[in-house]
Amino acid sequence: QVQLVESGGGSVQAGGSLKLSCAVYGYVYIFSMCEMRWYRQAPGKERELVSSISSDGTTNYADSAKGRFTIAQDNAKNTLYLQMNSLKTEDTAVYYCAACPFEGPTGSGMQWWGEGTLVTISS
Repeated sequence: QVQLVESGGGSVQAGGSLKLSCAVYGYVYIFSMCEMRWYRQAPGKERELVSSISSDGTTNYADSAKGRFTIAQDNAKNTLYLQMNSLKTEDTAVYYCAACPFEGPTGSGMQWWGEGTLVTISS
């Protein structure tokens, strides 16, 4: 059974930094097989993609995250990270890691999701 467990959320002031972690259990070679993503969902808003890293290490960022966030993975620890700097109040959200995008006849999505970690940025 694959489990994704996020940690590292918390409350910081605007301009500060946080580093989120997503430990993957039950799938040792997941990073070499699947794209990993960070999503977030702010209060009253739809979930949005923040950043992704493919199995070959290619990274992508939402415009709102470019230049401030960095996605990375540690194969030895089977852990995905999101380093967030210069945080803004609009970064307040629950952040989720997700693994292995799929597409099928019934739709598309991610095979596994974490429970999320809350990030609160105060002014």
